[in-house]
Amino acid sequence: MVTRTALTGLSALMSLATLTLTPPTGPLTPLEWGRGGPLTVEALPRITYTAHRGGALEVPENSMSGLVAAYERGTAQVIDVDTRMLRDGTLVAMHDATLDRTTTSTGPVRSLTLRQWRRVRLRPSAGLPGSWRSERPPTVSEVLDRFGGRIVLMLEAKDPRSLRALGSLIRARGLTRSVFVNSNDPGVASRAHRLGLLAQLWRSKAQMRTDRPARWAGFVDVLDVDHKARDVDLLRAVHSGIPRVWAHTVTTPGQRDRALTLGVNGVITDAPGLLARTPVKGVNGVNGVSGGALSGWAQRGAMP
Repeated sequence: MVTRTALTGLSALMSLATLTLTPPTGPLTPLEWGRGGPLTVEALPRITYTAHRGGALEVPENSMSGLVAAYERGTAQVIDVDTRMLRDGTLVAMHDATLDRTTTSTGPVRSLTLRQWRRVRLRPSAGLPGSWRSERPPTVSEVLDRFGGRIVLMLEAKDPRSLRALGSLIRARGLTRSVFVNSNDPGVASRAHRLGLLAQLWRSKAQMRTDRPARWAGFVDVLDVDHKARDVDLLRAVHSGIPRVWAHTVTTPGQRDRALTLGVNGVITDAPGLLARTPVKGVNGVNGVSGGALSGWAQRGAMP
């Protein structure tokens, strides 16, 4: 096994971005988890970094090659993936309700069958560092089979009706302590909790003005808050009794440092490589610590 290390500079970041990466052809054996079984949330460090959509400013979002790069770079301890449901009930990795922005196709995601989905090809943004090939977007099953138990995952249920099916995929793989299920709806978060899943609830800047997050402490495992919210609203979230309060969607070291100063214990970022290279400033207990240093919480083998 090859030990992963954090990126040490932009040249390394660019080099990794040009790797030729192929989608998985089937499930990976649970033996890859190691002696202790799958990696779970209990192993997360005090301050946690999440690669939003794999790190959408650095890799093609919700793509298998981008997720593999995010995993192997080691600059985040959680990988975020959006999920939507096809017409035949298949769950797939896709943020938007339509194919228009991120693929060479058009039309609503929900109108496709799995057979049609396999003909869709992603269109990597021209602004990404490095060179990326067009590829088929993965299904949620493929994401879980590739990464489940190797890194903590965050799956956003864009279609609330998909929650039970999503839970079945997670439970079948023994990953109920390794996968957060995210939603903007407290009712969906409560349902996820009742299904025995790790519930994550995200809230916008506007919503946080009237939120009383202490009401959700009994069923929310992660409160995912807008970093642009007012100080008073972020502080109310931090003191809600919810064990993990993470700020989204952070793209600069300054945004990260403000959120950490106010007491959040994680950041969800489109630029995990940038944050890994930039030490935290002005935060008690983490002065001078970068995302890269924080990512040393666990050493695992490189993805086969």
